[in-house]
Amino acid sequence: MDINNLNIMLLDILKEIGNIGSGNAATALANIINEKIDMDVPQVKILDFNEVANVLGGAEKPVVGIYFEMNGDIKGSIMFILDIDSARCLLKLLFKSSNEKDEFTDMDMSALSEVGNILAASYINSLSMLSNMVLKISVPSIAFDMAGAILSVPAIQFGYISDKVLFIETQFKEGNNQVTGNLFLIPELDSFETMLKKLGVVEI
Repeated sequence: MDINNLNIMLLDILKEIGNIGSGNAATALANIINEKIDMDVPQVKILDFNEVANVLGGAEKPVVGIYFEMNGDIKGSIMFILDIDSARCLLKLLFKSSNEKDEFTDMDMSALSEVGNILAASYINSLSMLSNMVLKISVPSIAFDMAGAILSVPAIQFGYISDKVLFIETQFKEGNNQVTGNLFLIPELDSFETMLKKLGVVEI
């Protein structure tokens, strides 16, 4: 499927999914830290898989990746990826203190994993609501590695690389603290077209 043929209707639907998911995620995160969270209107794009590493700043850029397997009416993977500065800023919001050490502690990784879980669930629930699809995600797996290694997980675990990726850039802030997170929905090869049909973009 040629990415250039994806019409305005699809992008409008995906932006609505991003808006609903961001709003739900902001509410959930605000409840956790007991502070007001502001979220910018998310940037939503459909990318070729080989473009993803460049969006993250290159295959060798260190990132924190939180990975989910997705099952139900469509199958694939979800990744929530933070650069190191954003990960530390998020931890500062959660713990009200800074950790300037080179390595993340087990508690840090657990906290980041839980936030990733909240964000991924918020977006999946909004996609499910707008498409009437039944969707489930696995418990999260988290890793600190180079972007290229993080992005290789679907290929290593399931033996596939999707040709299309739904990208939602989420920026949220509390006071002077700003976090930029990148959420990637990576459907299996057959599932992208299924998603378009369920969203009413292409005829069944």
